[in-house]
Amino acid sequence: MTLQFYFARRFLLSFFAIFFVFFGIMMLADVVENIRKIRTDGFGLQQAMYFAFLDTPGKLYEIVPLIALFATISLFLKMARTSELIVTRAAGRSAIRSLIAPVSMALLLGGFFISVFNPIVAATSRIADEERDDMRGRSVLSLSQNGLWLRQTTLDGQMVIHAASTSQDGTTLYNPTFLGFDQSGQPVQRLAATKAELMPGAWDLTGAVVWDLDEKASGRPTSQSVPWQRVPTELTLDQIRDSIGEPSAVPIWELPAFIERLEKAGFAARSHRVWLHTELAAPLFMVSMVLISAAFTMRHTRFGRTGMMVLFAVLLGFAMYFLKSFAQVLGETNKIPILAAAWFPPIAGISLALALLLHQEDG
Repeated sequence: MTLQFYFARRFLLSFFAIFFVFFGIMMLADVVENIRKIRTDGFGLQQAMYFAFLDTPGKLYEIVPLIALFATISLFLKMARTSELIVTRAAGRSAIRSLIAPVSMALLLGGFFISVFNPIVAATSRIADEERDDMRGRSVLSLSQNGLWLRQTTLDGQMVIHAASTSQDGTTLYNPTFLGFDQSGQPVQRLAATKAELMPGAWDLTGAVVWDLDEKASGRPTSQSVPWQRVPTELTLDQIRDSIGEPSAVPIWELPAFIERLEKAGFAARSHRVWLHTELAAPLFMVSMVLISAAFTMRHTRFGRTGMMVLFAVLLGFAMYFLKSFAQVLGETNKIPILAAAWFPPIAGISLALALLLHQEDG
């Protein structure tokens, strides 16, 4: 048991050392990128560091399995140089038993990252996106139990759009309500329709009722029924889809309810389902990275070809990462089942690594 705690402590030290090195590099790169891309009045180094601090956790979260790969390589290379692996073998510990502690730590870290770090990443990403949208004046869409809400900028102020449901591609709103506000935030117009279709540069409303809420101009609110009404907009289909957000922007604890609201509103939620199962399989994927790197580096340096073995471990780790991304794309496009897209890559990686370890095991 003492030996297992020793292996676990060494693995955690290697993991967090590499984690914070990557955090510093990504943070610095984001600061430079923000200064280069965002050129608005009042945007300086302090604002660039603020946005970098919000964006870096999300980028770091994507490469956590690779950090586990590098941490395992670092762990066993250090132990090979100090002959600790030979002492462990001489004490009667097999390679498989020696991996119990690193594998257990990988499972715990995977659970920690999807249960605790994932909501933090979702929150920081959402704050960064909202503040960028405010700076650029872009539209924002949100989903609730009562349908969907969309905000767009107009020449006179803002317009808030609510709809009970929408078509799958987001270009048609059913039973929508358009509420226009002036620059001071006062409502000036309300439109209700049976259907609104997104055309280039405008919403085409069918069966609309228009209320003039500007009491200063008309004295009191008035209404008028029109069979067809056009509302100017700068929205495009791509902007609406972007406003829904990536699945990674939703905390994993809220993702099942978000998927339900998304499907109720009429949007396709397959990509969100694939993402949910991929996140649930993340601890197993981290285990596969630990086992893959151990299969190539859990050996003494006197055998030689250490650099080549490290290269093989890194290449196979990146290959598994590519397989995971490829399977995720196939799942999102309905080419393979969702469960296969999420769970096949980590299971395949673990099986391959165990085969290599058992082949190298003595006796």
